[in-house]
Amino acid sequence: MSGGPGSTGGPGSTGGPGSTGGPGWTGATGRPTRIVLARHGQTPLSVDRRYSGQGDPELTELGVTQAERTAARLAALPDLAAVVSSPLRRCLGTAERAADATGVPLVVDEDLIETDFGGWEGLTFREAAEQDPDLHSQWLSDTAVAPPGGESFAVVRARVERGLRRIVADRPGGVVAVVSHVTPIKLAIRAGLGAGDELLFRLHLDLASVSDVRFYSDGPTSVHLVNDTSHLV
Repeated sequence: MSGGPGSTGGPGSTGGPGSTGGPGWTGATGRPTRIVLARHGQTPLSVDRRYSGQGDPELTELGVTQAERTAARLAALPDLAAVVSSPLRRCLGTAERAADATGVPLVVDEDLIETDFGGWEGLTFREAAEQDPDLHSQWLSDTAVAPPGGESFAVVRARVERGLRRIVADRPGGVVAVVSHVTPIKLAIRAGLGAGDELLFRLHLDLASVSDVRFYSDGPTSVHLVNDTSHLV
């Protein structure tokens, strides 16, 4: 077998430079909607690794630099059709730069906002575990469990997948940059992989990282890139 890691001829491939242009191993032949997912840059809460949900902190100085570099990467995407963003400032800082650089529409989508962490907003992992030990333990193993006054991951998954369906319906076969948060991006990757809920607790995503998921109308979704930060170097 000639395919291997990084090969254009292995399972899940749909062709690339030098390929024959035929169907990939999934059987999908149509043009996918390519969704390139970027996480926002650093904020004061992320410096201390605190739960940062639907609060609206500004980017730090480093976060602004990360936003500029991430926006430049998104703006360089061939055939970029639109930029879709969470409504929070830490995402809009990247999304607005990318949209302004390319002249494509900027769409703000409430479904792509981060999880509402309720009473754990602003707390560290340890502080939340000490405040609500039983609930925090249950939350880590069951996506139907919500933080006090917040959202469960199951609820977030439903709205994120609704947002993804809307993007695919609005831009079929197009290239769309999405600037969002760690949980919605993990859920988009989960949808792409057809993975279980454990992915939420095992997948690491860096600040300002980029991932790439492609949605086919005639075949399974495929994940082409996860947690790439090469543009930040």
